[in-house]
Amino acid sequence: MQDNRYNEKFMQRAIELSELAYKSGKGLPIGCVIVKDGQIIGEGHNEIFFRSNPTAHGEMVAIEDACRKAGGLNLRECEMYTTLEPCPMCFGAIYWAQIGVVFYANSNADAAEAGFDDCYIFDEIRRLPEERQIGFHSAANKDAKRVLMEWKAQNFPDGQPWTPYKVK
Repeated sequence: MQDNRYNEKFMQRAIELSELAYKSGKGLPIGCVIVKDGQIIGEGHNEIFFRSNPTAHGEMVAIEDACRKAGGLNLRECEMYTTLEPCPMCFGAIYWAQIGVVFYANSNADAAEAGFDDCYIFDEIRRLPEERQIGFHSAANKDAKRVLMEWKAQNFPDGQPWTPYKVK
């Protein structure tokens, strides 16, 4: 690891949350904290069973908590500490929130060894829509396009967070 922002105490808190997730029966053993200026501003653990929601991953719960406390969508000045390398959904949310750096304890290979494997989702993303196991079909619609272009004309600043975002 070469990033001097890493602080073991935050990873330990994420680990505590991962234990809480599975010992409470709420979800898989994944915990996450989001830190800004040396303080935790968001935390969460996997709650997919408790919420009956496949999107209630630890990272998603922590991002929601941090955004609510920060009062906005931008977490650019933050670090994420998570016990598992983010899945494709969480990966996307990390970019949408513009989190500055992510530290993860276990790799996707470690997760596969433990019994849950996201590799097939990464593989599916790389396929053409017509080659995916779940059908993805374009249903172009002029009214949907009109609404999109009306929105574009409004010039909302947070509409495309990664355009001004400079990846290091």
